[in-house]
This record gives sequence, C-alpha cells and structure tokens, in this order.
Amino acid sequence: MTIRTHTQKLLDNPPVPVQAKLAAAWTSLMFFVIYIDYFHLYKPGAIDQIRGGEIYEFDISGFLLTIFVVVIGIPALMILLSMTLSARMNRATNLIVAALYIPVMVFNAASTDWEWASFYALSIGIEVLILAFILRSAWTWTRIPAVPAGPATDSEMTQRSRDTRTNTV
Repeated sequence: MTIRTHTQKLLDNPPVPVQAKLAAAWTSLMFFVIYIDYFHLYKPGAIDQIRGGEIYEFDISGFLLTIFVVVIGIPALMILLSMTLSARMNRATNLIVAALYIPVMVFNAASTDWEWASFYALSIGIEVLILAFILRSAWTWTRIPAVPAGPATDSEMTQRSRDTRTNTV
C-alpha cells in the first residue's frame, strides 16, 4: 500500500535590498499622487475652476506650476537617488525628504469641506503610510561593523577572501 504525502513547496523569499524597497515606495507614492490628482478632477466644479484660472485658492501662474513641478519632481528624483546614492547618503536623504513630505501631503486637506473629507482623509492617510514606510526602512537600515584599520586588517581581509573562495567552490 502506497501512502501519498503532499509536501508543501515553500516559496523562495530572498531578502530585498533596502535601496529597492525605498525606490519602490517612492514609485508607489508617485503613482498614488498622480491618481489622486486625476481623481480630484471628478470633483464637481474642479475643471471649471481650473478653466477659470484657479486651483484651490491660488491663481494659476508660472510660479504655481513651478511649485507643482518641484513637489512632484522630488519624489521622482528620490526613485533614482534611492538606487544610486551610497548607503550613508541614501539613508540621510530618505529620512529628510520623507519627513519633509508628510506636511506637504497633509496640506492637500486645507481646501476640503466635510463632503470630501473621507476622500482626502483616505488619500492623505495612504500617502502618509507610504512615507512612514520610507522613514522606517531608512531608519532601520542594517549596519555592518567597521573593519579596524592597521596591519591586522590586511590579514583579516585576506583570510575572509580565502574563506569566501573556499565556500563558493
């Protein structure tokens, strides 16, 4: 008599580099902000207000559009910077920019009324959650101990190099 046993195959779950997590989070934020801005156009009177030369309470001008480019350009640059900066600069840049962007995202609620409060609360909540993920990922970035300088360093590095080669063969 044969007994069939179903062994569960586990999915491979390799660690994701912090840089990739940060770039993915900034990409998510970018897509989300763009869609929220698009959905805002469905708000009655929004397109008429834009045609009238205003956004919220601000007159549409070159200066206002420049501010919009900066506000959306910084997260776009953070995608690139998260993948290319050194770990130390990457961590600091992500901590600073994400912390500064939380009030920027919350500012979107300034022009809302109670009828649209749920839309803005949910969208701002998701934006802040993504920024909190960025802050947490950058803050908890794994550190490795520094190798002491001096004559022992060369022999330790040589030994590590030999160990690595022996383990891979």
